[in-house]
Amino acid sequence: MKELLYLKDDQLKDLIEKLIIVYRESFADSKKTLDKYSIGIAHQKVIHLISMYKGITISELLKKLKVTKQSLNRVLKDLIKLEVIFFKKNEKDTRLKHVFLSDQGEKIFEEIFAVQKKRIYNALLHSNSEEVLNFDSVLRKIINE
Repeated sequence: MKELLYLKDDQLKDLIEKLIIVYRESFADSKKTLDKYSIGIAHQKVIHLISMYKGITISELLKKLKVTKQSLNRVLKDLIKLEVIFFKKNEKDTRLKHVFLSDQGEKIFEEIFAVQKKRIYNALLHSNSEEVLNFDSVLRKIINE
């Protein structure tokens, strides 16, 4: 493991390039589904987070996405028009809105996830358990978790 401490700039550049390509390819897999509903990657990210964090608030979404309110509102308006999401007010604090996927939203999420899952599942299937665990650990460190 010590050899990793001495990574050269070219090796780090190569890693960054791979991260860019992984991002591009994993989101390209879902392009057909996104096009079918006339939505984009920003919509996909929101749908994914709402699926993961059922009842997430707008402020929590903003923190996770690190986007402006204006950007998020544009995406949310599109998703409301498509009847993909709905809101529930917080019972204790009515200023807070919780966001949920509708049945249509769940359907779209499942379509996207099924396509992306194939690529990731295949990569994990061809990796040993140590590689999978280390990969997850390294990703968490890159995103500062």
